[in-house]
Amino acid sequence: MSGAAAAQGHRMETAIARHRAGGAHGGECDTADDGAPWRGVTTTGIYCRPTCGSRPPKQENVRLFSSRQDAEAAGFRPCRRCRPQDGPIRDRHAELVAEACRLIEAEEGIPSISALAHALGISEGHLHRLFKAQIGLTPRAFAQEKRAQDVREHLLRGRRITETIYETGFGSSGRFYAVTRKSLGMTPSHYKAGGAGETIRFAVGQTSLGAIVVASSEAGVAAILLGDDPEALLRDLQERFSHATLVGADAEYEKLVARVVGLVEAPALGENLPLDVRGTAFQRRVWKVLQSVPPGSIISYDEIAKAVGHPRAIGAVASACASNPLAVAIPCHRVVKSDGSHWGYTWGLDRKRSLLLREGDKNR
Repeated sequence: MSGAAAAQGHRMETAIARHRAGGAHGGECDTADDGAPWRGVTTTGIYCRPTCGSRPPKQENVRLFSSRQDAEAAGFRPCRRCRPQDGPIRDRHAELVAEACRLIEAEEGIPSISALAHALGISEGHLHRLFKAQIGLTPRAFAQEKRAQDVREHLLRGRRITETIYETGFGSSGRFYAVTRKSLGMTPSHYKAGGAGETIRFAVGQTSLGAIVVASSEAGVAAILLGDDPEALLRDLQERFSHATLVGADAEYEKLVARVVGLVEAPALGENLPLDVRGTAFQRRVWKVLQSVPPGSIISYDEIAKAVGHPRAIGAVASACASNPLAVAIPCHRVVKSDGSHWGYTWGLDRKRSLLLREGDKNR
């Protein structure tokens, strides 16, 4: 993927902190219902969650109830906006976004946000806010990612470019080439050839956590590999870029390698490295969530699965973390099981613990 595509496709904020806290977004109802009185409006016969985003009624028209069951027993019916009968708002939001993802993935083209909102029974603005908060992408950007992945799969299966244009929902060849050049990081014909002819610069270095191999394309850093054996890391690099020409680094590239080494030694400081992120649409969504987790913090596989709109895809999330080719730059070391324990790390559990300790987590 090109640097421009990485900037456009991946620099979209993901409100993980708010998602993990279960907070409200943009005036929507939050989840702080426990212990607060439920609000019944006598003029409408409707009851709401304590924090419903509807226009507040006059106080003289309000009756308070300790539970929604009490409100219904008094003859009030549930609000159609905050939907108190559907359980916690956070769970409902996750279900709505997951269903939106399924609808998008079922379409051959890119569905309009109005069609999605109508199918889900919510407003376009509400859908847009929920989707952006939990996925980190707009519905349209998510659909574009899905179509880009369809293009990759078609080309890798050996389909002809003319067939791929129409089978993936593109109405014209001009639009196809304009979009896929950005999403693939190269022309479709180049991608179909497996990136043959691409030049990858690389360098081998040493950190306090062992050997490191850093490799870059023209777009940015494409691999950061950690391990004990430099030769094994180089073989790994060759397998990852089997169709490319590997070129040893020059003095200028060594400066970039020094920045990467600095990120390993002090991950809490962070480093805005130019990255060439290559992976499936799902992997890149997982990695984008990881990039939003601040140093010194952790996130569970369950939380990531919910954030990408697939709350049951915990195994797929773990696989995406294990496939991360950019150690530390995409901080998969910050992922733990729901009980806080560790569940493997591609570059070794000892390195994972060391990185977390360097970020200030004294319990690791």
